[in-house]
Amino acid sequence: MKLTNLAAILAIMFSSQLVASEQGSNGEAVDIERLSVIGVRQRLDQAGTLANTIMKTEVISASMIENKNAVNLSEAIDNSPGVKVSNECSMCGVKRIMLNGMKGEQTTILVDGLPVHTMISGYYAVDAIPTTGIGSIEVARGAGASLIAPEAIGGTINIISYEPTENGAELDISAGENGYRKLGFLGKGVSEDGATRATLVAQYDDRDQFDADNNKVNEAPQQENRSLTGRVSHDITDFDNLVLRFANIQSEIFGGPMLGSAFADGSASSIGNVLSGYDDQFSEPQHLFEDGDVRKPFTGKAWETTEWIKTERNEASLVWLREFNDDWNMHLATSYAEHKQDSFYEGFDYVADDKMWFFDVRFNHLLNDDQLLTFGADLRTEEMRSHSRAGSTNPDYVSDSFDYDVKGLYLQDTWQATQDLEIAMALRYDTITADFTDPNKPGIELDESILSPRVDVRLRHNDQWTSRLSAGRGYRAPLSFFETDHGILDGSLGFDIDIDELERSNSANYALSYDNGQFTSTASVAWTEVEHLAALTTNEQGIPLLTQLDEKASVITSDIALGYRLTDELTINVTGEHFNYDSVFKSSYAVAPIEERVTLTFDWDINDWELFANLVWVGSRDLSEYGYEGYNRLDANGQVDPDSKKASDAPSYVTLDLRVNYQFNDYMSLYSGVSNLFDYTQAGNEESPLFYDADGAFDVGYIYGPLRGREIYAGMKLAF
Repeated sequence: MKLTNLAAILAIMFSSQLVASEQGSNGEAVDIERLSVIGVRQRLDQAGTLANTIMKTEVISASMIENKNAVNLSEAIDNSPGVKVSNECSMCGVKRIMLNGMKGEQTTILVDGLPVHTMISGYYAVDAIPTTGIGSIEVARGAGASLIAPEAIGGTINIISYEPTENGAELDISAGENGYRKLGFLGKGVSEDGATRATLVAQYDDRDQFDADNNKVNEAPQQENRSLTGRVSHDITDFDNLVLRFANIQSEIFGGPMLGSAFADGSASSIGNVLSGYDDQFSEPQHLFEDGDVRKPFTGKAWETTEWIKTERNEASLVWLREFNDDWNMHLATSYAEHKQDSFYEGFDYVADDKMWFFDVRFNHLLNDDQLLTFGADLRTEEMRSHSRAGSTNPDYVSDSFDYDVKGLYLQDTWQATQDLEIAMALRYDTITADFTDPNKPGIELDESILSPRVDVRLRHNDQWTSRLSAGRGYRAPLSFFETDHGILDGSLGFDIDIDELERSNSANYALSYDNGQFTSTASVAWTEVEHLAALTTNEQGIPLLTQLDEKASVITSDIALGYRLTDELTINVTGEHFNYDSVFKSSYAVAPIEERVTLTFDWDINDWELFANLVWVGSRDLSEYGYEGYNRLDANGQVDPDSKKASDAPSYVTLDLRVNYQFNDYMSLYSGVSNLFDYTQAGNEESPLFYDADGAFDVGYIYGPLRGREIYAGMKLAF
C-alpha cells in the first residue's frame, strides 16, 4: 500500500481533507502536497500562515494560547483574525464567539471534530472550557465549514486535544490581581508498544468581581471553574483505533451586587446570603441608585441586580476507525453532552437540563491516487427541558422547552485536479424537526428539509502565492431565548414563539496568501447573507417573543494578516480587519460589534527568555446605528432625565498585553505578565454599561468597550 494512501485514509477520519507524500522510483520522498490534515500541526510563528488545507483555516497554537495567558477558550481565540468574543452582559458576563461578523449563536464549537455543545452551552460554556490539554484550536470561517456541522453559519471552532508522545506530567500554577488564580494539570501516558496513549487533564480557575466605577454593581462577574478531562487512544490492531474521551466541567458565575457591600436588604456577605434575601418585592427603578443615577452607588436590594448561573456539563465521545483495505475505511463516532443549569436573574429563577446525542457513520473510498470519495450519515437529537418556580405561579406561563432532531446524509469528492489545483465539493441533505413541548404551547414549530452544497478550491500559482476560494450554504434552527438580547431576563411571564423558518445563509470567501519563508501575508474578503434571522421582541402582553426578521441581512468582512521574521528569534505580526454590516444585521445585535481592528504581535525568543506583546486597537463606532438609546438618571417620579442621555459615540481604544517567560531548566519555567496594561475600561474611562430605557426601566447592556481592567499575574510551569 502506498504511503500516500495510508496517510490519506487515516487523516480523513479527523477532517474532510488529507495530505500525501508519494515515494519516487528511487525510494526518496517526493513532496507532492495533496490535501492536508487538519489536526497535525506544527507551531505557526507568523500571522498569515494558514493551515495547509484547501479551506482557509487559521490555527491558534498551544504556544500562542500560553503567551496570551489564556485561561479559557474565549480568551484563547479573542482578537484572532475574524474572531471577536463579545461580552453581552456586564453583570453575568455572557460571552459569544463571533466569526466573520456573524452572531455568536451562529458559531459551532467542536472538540476533535465532534459536536459536544448543546444549544444553551454556547452562552456560559465558553468561559468554562479549559485551555490545559489543548493541542491547538482551528478556526474555519464560513457556512458549511465542517462536513458534519452545516448549522455553523458563521463557522466552526475546533478544539484539538493534546496527543502525548511520552510519559510525563505538567503542572501550571499562576495567580494575580482581581482574585485571579489558575491551577492546571496535564498527565501523559504512553504504553511501551505505543499502541495506547492517554491524557488526564484537570484545571481550576477563578476571578473576582470587577467594579471600575465603584457604584457597587460589577462590570465583570465573579467566576469559578472546575474541569476534569480524560482521553484514551488505543490501537486495537494494525487496522483499528478507538478514541474515548470524557469531560466534566462545572462553573459558577455571580454578578451584580458587589459581595461584601451593604444594601437595602442587608450586607451581601455571600452568594447564599444574597439569594436567600429574595422577597419578590421590587424597588421602584428610581430608588435602585442614589439620586436615581446608575453612575452612583446602588441602594436597592442586593438580589435586584443579581445574576447567578451555576452550570455543570458532562461530555463523552467514542470514535472507531476501521481500515478495510488500501482503498476503503470506515469511521464511526458518537458523542453525548448534558448541560445542567440552575440560575437566578434579578428575581426570575430558571432551571434547565439540555441533553444531546450525536451519531456519525462515514466511509472513505480512494477512487485513485488523485481522488477521494467521502459519504455518510449522521443524526443529532437534543432534548431541552426548563422550568421556573416563579414562572409556575402564573397559569399562563410558557417554558422554552424543546425537542430538536436532525437527520443528515452527505457526500464529498476531494480531487487533486492538477499538481497545483485542489477541489473539494460537498453536498448535504438534512431533515430538521423542532418541537416546543410546553403543554401551554405544544406543536411542531419547524419541519423542514434543506440541501446544503459547498465547494472549496485551492490554487497554487507558484511556490509563494496561493489562492483559496470557498462558497457554501448553511442553516440554523433558532430555538433558544438566550441567543437574542439576553431574553431570559424578561421571562417571568414565560416565553412566546413565532418561529416557522430555518435561518438560511449563503457565503463566499476568497483569500490570497504569500509565503517566502521569511515574510507571509494573507488577504481575504468574505460575504455572508442570512435569511430569516432570529430576533427578540415582545407580544401584545409584553411577553418576550422569539421571532424572525423579514429582510435578509448581510456582512462583508475583509482582513489582511502580515508576518515578518526579522531574525530566527524575533517575529512581528500585524493584522488589520474591517467589518461592514448592513442595516438589517445592525438592528439584530444586542451589543454593537467591532467595525475596525488592528492587532500587532511581537514575539522574541532569546536564549532562555521569551518576550511576548499583543497590542489591539479597536476603532470608534456610532452606537445609534445599533439601536443604542439610554439614560443615566431618573427623576423622583421615575421619569428619565433628558439631560442624562448616554453617549451614542463609542470612542476608539487600545489594549496591551505583555508576558515574559524564563526557562529556568528542563523542568521548570517562570513567567509573569500583565493583561490590559493601560487599564482602559468602559466604566472607568467612559461611562457605566447600566442604563434606563426611554420608559424608565432599568437595564444592562450599554456595552461597547472592555469591562475588566488591568491584571498583573505571575506563575510557574513544572514538567516531570
